[in-house]
Amino acid sequence: MIPTNTAYETNIRLPFLFILFGVIAFVASQTVALIAGPAMVNGAFRLPIVWAAAHFAVLGFALMVAMGAMYQLVPVAFLTPIWSERLGFVQFFITAAGIVLFSANLAFNAHFAFFPGLLLVLGIMLFLFQMAMTLRKQAKKNIMTLFVSSALACLLFTIVLGLTLAFHFWSGRQTMDHLFALKTHILFGVFGWFTLLIIGFSYKMVPMFSLAHGFSMTLARYVYIVYMTGLAVTFISFFINGRSVFISGAGLLFIAFALFAYHIWSILQKRMKKKLDRPFQFALLAIAIAFILHGTAFILSFFGNLHGIAIVIYGYILGWIMLSIIGYLYKIVPFLWWTHRYSKKIGQENVPTLKQMMNEKWTVVQCVLFIISVIGVVAALTVSSPTIFYAAQGALTLFSLLFAGTILSVLWK
Repeated sequence: MIPTNTAYETNIRLPFLFILFGVIAFVASQTVALIAGPAMVNGAFRLPIVWAAAHFAVLGFALMVAMGAMYQLVPVAFLTPIWSERLGFVQFFITAAGIVLFSANLAFNAHFAFFPGLLLVLGIMLFLFQMAMTLRKQAKKNIMTLFVSSALACLLFTIVLGLTLAFHFWSGRQTMDHLFALKTHILFGVFGWFTLLIIGFSYKMVPMFSLAHGFSMTLARYVYIVYMTGLAVTFISFFINGRSVFISGAGLLFIAFALFAYHIWSILQKRMKKKLDRPFQFALLAIAIAFILHGTAFILSFFGNLHGIAIVIYGYILGWIMLSIIGYLYKIVPFLWWTHRYSKKIGQENVPTLKQMMNEKWTVVQCVLFIISVIGVVAALTVSSPTIFYAAQGALTLFSLLFAGTILSVLWK
């Protein structure tokens, strides 16, 4: 379970605002991706409609849910209350408006996306300030602090580069090489911000949900060092346009993730809970998927197969980042809502059990549908098959609706 402490608890409405917005944005992203089918099947990823789908998914769903989760988990993991809950609510509305306007402009008028991009950047900057002030109060820093702080730094670089790209479209002038900015934007956003954040919180969530004790955290230091070195080397390869350096960077990222996967496996060997909950198992499966995709990207880097690497990145966003978030949300949302709604009523009236808050068998069906759909989408993009794409993306859109319904249904119990 997620431990709670009244001294550190966040107003439950704050994380749920982010989560609910994220769930709705997820449905929107998959619907837009379905509409963008012809362009994606032909490998035309750098088109406005594809950008809109990607940003609804990455910003609207993944980023907003990550922010909401951090408002809840940072106080628990670092034993320090959120610096300002009022600022959190202000930041939510600014960021949400920025995401909607920015993504819509990408779809219909990319040249003017720069202006809503400024609003979006303001919202994210407020979040970064909030987290900086919160982590500053942490009494004892640890390896999780390093992962989360580095992830936040990568988020800062990501939004600066994203705003730079939007400025290029609006002004018609380039402040830096456009392709370099795009590749670095993806590197720091996908492999920096999201991956570092998930790795960092996995070191809290995995022992918590598996009841693991007596494990060593020494290997986490090497995971951090090798992964950050891989990010730096890959960034340098973009800067100097060096293929051999890019191969080295991809190799270091693969090695680091392999170390992380092994470390999580070794932590699970120390667990007291023999039968893991199914949603948590899917979050663990996401680690295996990411490991395979890191290895695939490393192999493709030898051949300079940019189209193949683009497909791997798309699969990485779905199979690693989104599946991790989905798996953990199936665990976190029922617990948070049950604690908020019923924990103080135990012994006074009949209350539902935590197991009754969400049908675990139904979540398994949904996750299987999600995994099959992702495999189908990746296969369709690989072989350029419109038929397979529409079938798989249609199933993925169906999953987004089922997932949203499942999360929202918890709030009615």
